[in-house]
Amino acid sequence: MEIHLSRTRGTSDLGWLKSNFSFSFADYYDPARMGFGVLRVINDDQIAPAKGFGMHPHRDMEIITIPLKGALKHQDSMGHSTVIKKGEVQIMSAGTGLLHSEFNASISETVELLQIWVMPKLLSVKPRYDQKDFSLKENDWTLIVSPKGEQQSVMINQDSFFSLGKFNKDKNFSYKKVNQDNGVYLFIIDGSLSLKGQVFNLRDGIGLKEDGIIEMKAILDLEILVMEIPLLK
Repeated sequence: MEIHLSRTRGTSDLGWLKSNFSFSFADYYDPARMGFGVLRVINDDQIAPAKGFGMHPHRDMEIITIPLKGALKHQDSMGHSTVIKKGEVQIMSAGTGLLHSEFNASISETVELLQIWVMPKLLSVKPRYDQKDFSLKENDWTLIVSPKGEQQSVMINQDSFFSLGKFNKDKNFSYKKVNQDNGVYLFIIDGSLSLKGQVFNLRDGIGLKEDGIIEMKAILDLEILVMEIPLLK
């Protein structure tokens, strides 16, 4: 296991933006934390009311945004102008290049979100945008990201599968990989779980490269993101 406890993450506080970085990003650099396989960034952000990022560029990166609280206003050079709320997932395939901005849609409430970057399978593709609403299943996984948009998930330019899980306290559950050659990175959004005799808590991250089924138990009511991604050769 690669264990990245919440308290060991990089941090940044710009006043209007508070961030925790699971992997090296911006001014936080740790050569031992440059990603997990093609998973390059997990940023846990809090954006103050009416604040945000003005238009800025991206290229050749798959960018997934998952609001955890509040709503985020998005605009981009592809012509999209949307609001992304908790329960929704947004993805941008930056490809040959795009511009976008993202601002807290509220003038009174902080927005909290995960922004995740995955290195693409194919470079220089036509930029693409998608956004969908998901109702999480109880004590099960809900597929939210996949290569072909399976089960009404958003589509990613990579052989990656993201699922959100919602499990009740004391529930035993498992995750079975779609592709046995992939690695799996677990990120605890809320609650705590037991895995391989260890207990992991809020915002802890765990990378696993083994084959087979991953067995876990919810210690508290649990919301968890699993990212199944190709490992770098």
